Amino acid sequence: MQDAPGFSDVVAASVRLQGHVHRTPVLTSRYLNALSGANLFFKAENFQRVGAFKFRGALNAILSLPEEVRRRGVVAYSSGNHAQGVACAAQLAGIPAIIVMPEDAPAMKLAATRGYGADVVTYDRYKEDRQAIGAALAAERGATLLPPFDHPDIIAGQGTAALELFEETGPLDALFVPVGGGGLASGCALVAHAVSPGCTVIGVEPAAGDDARQSLAAGHIVQIDVPKTLADGAQTTALSPLTFGILRRLLREIVTVEDAALVTTMRTLAERMKIVVEPTGCLGVAAALAAAPEWQGKRVGVIISGGNVDMTRFSKLMQQDA
Repeated sequence: MQDAPGFSDVVAASVRLQGHVHRTPVLTSRYLNALSGANLFFKAENFQRVGAFKFRGALNAILSLPEEVRRRGVVAYSSGNHAQGVACAAQLAGIPAIIVMPEDAPAMKLAATRGYGADVVTYDRYKEDRQAIGAALAAERGATLLPPFDHPDIIAGQGTAALELFEETGPLDALFVPVGGGGLASGCALVAHAVSPGCTVIGVEPAAGDDARQSLAAGHIVQIDVPKTLADGAQTTALSPLTFGILRRLLREIVTVEDAALVTTMRTLAERMKIVVEPTGCLGVAAALAAAPEWQGKRVGVIISGGNVDMTRFSKLMQQDA
């Protein structure tokens, strides 16, 4: 069991990443404020390098490695955004990267990962174990395995998104954060607890993949089958002991969102805010709008986690029930 990161680790990551990550904008919308009755602040990580928050954790983890270890390269497994984050971070650091990706990952994410210079190894997400494949490749190459969320440096790096949000907005009453494996939510919760202790942190999962919600309710990690959901970035089957410990301590609850609501939210963000957000990236926005009655007149932060969606798929989704 690795030691859990703390707020000081997020601050150290912020210093380490300065000049390498984009300080993404915090967006507001009068339309969505009126619709929800709350003052909403959207941390737009769809404008981050590689189009998602994952670059923060990947680069922080790579830059934290001793130089002689770093030179041997890294291995990662991911449905897409962590893959791109590690590939881009490795390219920036001048080291080799091997990425294990599901064969049905979005074509855009596969192409982008290869475009950053990584070697991609595909697998069947419904029949094969990506962790076993990644561990075997790392052992074979003498490389460092960087999991998508079960790593203190990954969590600390992801938390820098919330650190920037609070630096810009000041204290918030609530913060809605997407949950896949829990790395982003863990890092953001560490920050909220430290800089805005009155802020209620709420995790958001796709309804078809509510392993984290079940885990917090049961008091232990619950594993599920690979969920079938549009939110491909949240198709995880279980939290890790590291993220479970942080989320159980610092989150009030985890709520779920149906895929249909994600499509509606994608359309609203495109039409009203002129931004492209992937289904997973809409989780926090959809949940914040659904929870509007509780937060009337309050200051509410929302992490938009990414914008990597194939344009063909985006177009088809936008035409659904339009």
